[in-house]
Amino acid sequence: MKIQLLVVGKTDNPHFIAGIEEYVQRIRHYLPFEISVVPDLRNTKSLSEEQQKEKEADLLLKAFLPGDRIVLLDEHGREHRSLEFAAWMEKKMAAGPKRLVFVVGGPYGFSPRIYEKAHEKISLSRMTFSHQMIRLIFTEQIYRAMTIIHHEPYHHE
Repeated sequence: MKIQLLVVGKTDNPHFIAGIEEYVQRIRHYLPFEISVVPDLRNTKSLSEEQQKEKEADLLLKAFLPGDRIVLLDEHGREHRSLEFAAWMEKKMAAGPKRLVFVVGGPYGFSPRIYEKAHEKISLSRMTFSHQMIRLIFTEQIYRAMTIIHHEPYHHE
């Protein structure tokens, strides 16, 4: 199984980039992993929040493939402790989708079309984080899940 993190807009903070790249390399020790970036929308001042979400949806929908298991990182999703998330990941890996696609939306969230396409929603916290920070936090959590699944001494509980 391949895992993809699909995000709207690039990361420009060099500290986040370095941390994300570190965890991407660590994750790839266990399974194929990639981050795909849907470009930020341009000239959005004349667009409403709903129009922006719909234009982002057009771009996100093009990135999905048949057979993908789509999981939105969404504030209304289910929260997991790290051990629970690892067990959830292990179950998804055993179920055998070709790709497990985690999606981080734009600044206003997702359009109804993306919610309809999604299989599940996960929340990383009840707190709000920047979209760039979420990428670093979530790649670390995927790595942590892999070490838990493989009984390696990264996670302490």
